[in-house]
Amino acid sequence: MAGPGKSADNRILMGRIGAAHGIGGEVRITSYTEDPLAIAGYDPLQTDRAGLVVSITRARLSKNVVIAAIKGVADRNGAERLNGVSLYVPREQLGKADEDEFYHADLIGLEVQLVDGTPLGTVTAVTNFGSDDLLDVRLAAGGKSVYLPFTRAVVPELHIEKGYLVAVPPAGWLDETPRDPQDTDD
Repeated sequence: MAGPGKSADNRILMGRIGAAHGIGGEVRITSYTEDPLAIAGYDPLQTDRAGLVVSITRARLSKNVVIAAIKGVADRNGAERLNGVSLYVPREQLGKADEDEFYHADLIGLEVQLVDGTPLGTVTAVTNFGSDDLLDVRLAAGGKSVYLPFTRAVVPELHIEKGYLVAVPPAGWLDETPRDPQDTDD
């Protein structure tokens, strides 16, 4: 499963370059691919900087980040200039997901329905704070956003081609105060 989101031009976010690593031009990459090192297999990677594409020439895993050498980057200064660059591939390069697989980007924009077909809201993002994935759902009533656990028990049906998923919210979940999407204290 790939990353958290789809860009406006149908690219899939595969990772994000972080800080420089050492003095030889290596960078830290937060990879959104299922196997973090798989990001090195996509060549070239498009970026969110006009005219910039990158190729990973060497990669290794260090704890929870990929340490990578980027073609044409030979020193720390060059690596530091890439800090914050998002890495993308065109959606068509990924191919079709297997029957029980999907890309996180496929979930964004899906309508969330209750078992009886009542619209609950729309998935605006897929996040993970270290445990299970959470669907960020903007409620149809009131426009507030809430997190919905993305588990088989809570989301028993996924109909990507039809544009919706079925949710069975945990008991009391809808009674909790939804978070305000404008609140930046999350």
